[in-house]
Amino acid sequence: MLDSKQILIGVGAAVAAIALNWLIGKLLGLQRKKAAQAAGQAILDRADQDAKNRLREAELEAKEQMIRVRADTEKEMAASREELREREHTLDKRQESVNQQGEDLRKQEQIVEGNQRRLTERLGQADSRREELDKLLDTQRQSLHEVSGLNREQATDRLLTLMADELSQEVGTLVLKHHKEAKEACDQQARDILLTAMQRYASAHTADSTTSTVDIPNDEMKGRIIGREGRNIRAFEKATGIDVIIDDTPGVVIVSGFDPVRREIGRQSLNQLIADGRIHPSRIEEVVKSTSKEIDQFMEQKGQEAAQEVNVLGLPQPVIAMLGRLHFRTSYSQNVLRHSIEVSHLSGMLAEMVGLDGDVGRRCGLLHDIGKAADHELEGGHPKIGADLLKRHKESVEVVHAAFGHHDEIITEYPYTMLVATADACSASRPGARRESLERYIKRMEELETIAKGFSGVEQAFAIQAGRELRVLASARETNDQSAAKICRDIAKAFEEQLTYPGEIKVTVVRESRFSEIAR
Repeated sequence: MLDSKQILIGVGAAVAAIALNWLIGKLLGLQRKKAAQAAGQAILDRADQDAKNRLREAELEAKEQMIRVRADTEKEMAASREELREREHTLDKRQESVNQQGEDLRKQEQIVEGNQRRLTERLGQADSRREELDKLLDTQRQSLHEVSGLNREQATDRLLTLMADELSQEVGTLVLKHHKEAKEACDQQARDILLTAMQRYASAHTADSTTSTVDIPNDEMKGRIIGREGRNIRAFEKATGIDVIIDDTPGVVIVSGFDPVRREIGRQSLNQLIADGRIHPSRIEEVVKSTSKEIDQFMEQKGQEAAQEVNVLGLPQPVIAMLGRLHFRTSYSQNVLRHSIEVSHLSGMLAEMVGLDGDVGRRCGLLHDIGKAADHELEGGHPKIGADLLKRHKESVEVVHAAFGHHDEIITEYPYTMLVATADACSASRPGARRESLERYIKRMEELETIAKGFSGVEQAFAIQAGRELRVLASARETNDQSAAKICRDIAKAFEEQLTYPGEIKVTVVRESRFSEIAR
């Protein structure tokens, strides 16, 4: 009973609490709604005020922009009006100038018309005077023919002859003048360049002479070299391609052959056989084969040393081997390989001094005589053989042309060819560099004198100074000073075109007048 009353009281209290809470929540909601409405109204008021403020600012900015646009428009209109005024002023000036030019043109037309009238009158006068002059010339020409006794053709021939004589004298005088000036300038510059190059590379000259003799310990060795019924010497000659000459000369056997490389192989092989003492066909073939390999290696080494000495790189192996063969080749007792090295140095220095590529000059100089390594085996001179060899191994056109034309056998197309020819002449003509045979020396002297005597007006010609100078005696009756100068130049030009020689040849023409009378 008591528990039911307590439960009812608790339920009532709970209901009352719930009702109270609901009432309080309702009152709070009303208050919050009023506060939110007040806040919203305040926000709307502020937004309205901001909109009004921004509208006023936009109106002010629009008015200012309108004022600025109006001012800019007025400025542009003022500038356009000023430009139009200037154009009108310019057009007025041009119109005045055109009017003035029209007036000047009318005046010039009047002047031209007057000049044309006067020119017509003068042409008429000139025609009449020309007719009178032609008549007068005909009269004088007939009088001259009657006085001189010459017809028109004879007088023309005589006049042309006199003019030819006068022109010949003038040509001789001009040749003397310009030849002297050009020779002095060219000689001085060429002398400076050559002396500088030769002083920078001053190599010693030794005239090599290839020996073809082999010393033997005793004359009994000759019999062993010959062998039974000559089988040893036949085997040796077959293996080496050279001839072995055994005569009565004591202690010496002569090795003969036109190929210097094969001759050297034979000489060294024979020395080894003599030192070894075993001489029979199989041993001969073995020694010759071994010596050939050694000589090939030696030549390749010599070619590489020569290329390194002049700093020429990138040469093909066959070209290096051919270059090494020049070690065994001599020209007028001058070693061709040393000569090629010297020409390479001189060509490189000359090329640098005249503004060309020194490396190309050295390469051209080193390979210019490469054809001498094979001229015994192929047809043609060594320039053509060397040019073909270098062309096959893809050398440049400058190098090929230098090898082909360094003896002036073709027209010089590249300056390196002329430089190589100059360096070749310097190397060959140095004192002690070469020795010339008596027969060739005499033949060269006769060629110089024969060419000079072939010119009209030359009485005698004498080669002196070992062919370095030619004295020519000109006829005093057939020549004068001017024609003698022309003869001197023509002889020098003929030497350049027809002869090949180291260095230079000085031509001196002497014209002497002699007068004689007989006293009775």
